[in-house]
Amino acid sequence: MSRTGPIAQDWEPVVVRKKLPNAAAKKDEKAVNAARRAGVDIDIAKKHNAGTNKAAHSTTSLNTKRLDDDTENLAHERVPSDLKKSIMQARTDKKLTQAQLAQLINEKPQVIQEYESGKAIPNQQIIGKLERALGTKLRGKK
Repeated sequence: MSRTGPIAQDWEPVVVRKKLPNAAAKKDEKAVNAARRAGVDIDIAKKHNAGTNKAAHSTTSLNTKRLDDDTENLAHERVPSDLKKSIMQARTDKKLTQAQLAQLINEKPQVIQEYESGKAIPNQQIIGKLERALGTKLRGKK
């Protein structure tokens, strides 16, 4: 195998150094004692609530008091009992099971179970699908 030219070597020295200590290592007791022996000025200041699990503002704020005084009952709207009864009645009149009705409207059987038990949050699209599949009006009945 022939070579076209002389091999050049790089004789520059390579310097490998240790990484500088990070902030956590600088606060280490060993590092602080070494700095004291070396005569370096050390700033020691205890931070307020440092290392504790207390909140910065442990007093109750105005918003917290307002939330505590709030008595409004926040709950999702559920399927009314007349709607769930009319869904069940229309489904049994058509001789459909919950699973068959769910398949007709392209939903999971669990959706029909939730509507008939009153646990579902009313969705107008699903109610519209149920109206078309069952051939009866479910909304606006009073």
